[in-house]
Amino acid sequence: MTSRTVPLDGPLHDYLMAIGLTEHPVMRELREFTAGHRMAKMQIAPEQGQFMGWLVQLMGVRRYLEIGVFTGYSMLAAMLAMPADGEAVACDVSAEFTTIAREYWRKAGVESRIRLVLQPALQTLQQLLAEGRAGQFDLVFIDADKPSYQDYYETCLQLVRRGGVIAIDNIFLSGRVVSPRPEDPPGVRLMHDFNARLQQDARIRHCVLPIGDGLTLCTRL
Repeated sequence: MTSRTVPLDGPLHDYLMAIGLTEHPVMRELREFTAGHRMAKMQIAPEQGQFMGWLVQLMGVRRYLEIGVFTGYSMLAAMLAMPADGEAVACDVSAEFTTIAREYWRKAGVESRIRLVLQPALQTLQQLLAEGRAGQFDLVFIDADKPSYQDYYETCLQLVRRGGVIAIDNIFLSGRVVSPRPEDPPGVRLMHDFNARLQQDARIRHCVLPIGDGLTLCTRL
């Protein structure tokens, strides 16, 4: 099958950025700061941040859950698109990375509405269920360790409301997911199998977008 998706070469990507990005000054500052970080590849693309903010506003999101924060760009995109009573739970294990995130959240005036929990995400998700938060989140964004994606997804299906969305990042793994090789890290085969299972999951309706490193959106039925 011939692809109808136009490849984004340098000039076309520059054009996309020129016409498609309306970035809050603090988001731009954070993105440019993170570009010099040793782990900069972990940050989502600015056009994906634009999409996340648009989705949050479109859905009227007031309860947002994020698994994998890094320096906080995706969280900032979501929070700036939410109404003043919107709140979020942020799951991460790195005090180093999230110290940067908190600095920029503070600059943007949204830090007080974010509950940051530094421990393994599955532990936090189980705590949320124990607190009675099942079915309360409008939007979940999964962007953390790939071998745990299936466990994150299953737990988040309990936490997201009916009609809510689970967004799953990096489902392409830079193309390696197409044909996993024996020498690849285990996460490549696990992601390959995870993607296949989503297509058959009757609990959701899903859509795969070729944005960034691949983004899957799952609506809980």
